[in-house]
Amino acid sequence: MSTTGNATSEEVSSNAWEFIHMSEQEEDLIRRMYKLVGDRWNLIAGRIPGRKAEEIERFWIMRHTHSDAFSVTSNQSKAKHS
Repeated sequence: MSTTGNATSEEVSSNAWEFIHMSEQEEDLIRRMYKLVGDRWNLIAGRIPGRKAEEIERFWIMRHTHSDAFSVTSNQSKAKHS
């Protein structure tokens, strides 16, 4: 890797990450799979068509790093379906 200040494709700042939108079904499946298999992102991604392991991992990290945002979103979603 170079130390010239140019970031390689392997170096990704979490500040550059955009929020990944998942359906309720995808979120539910990710939570359930995580409880079963832990952070085996490839295995989890294999159960969600069109999603990559890196995408699932990034979603999980962002969702659990910003847990307050998840609570608000989750509560709003529950209110809609009540």
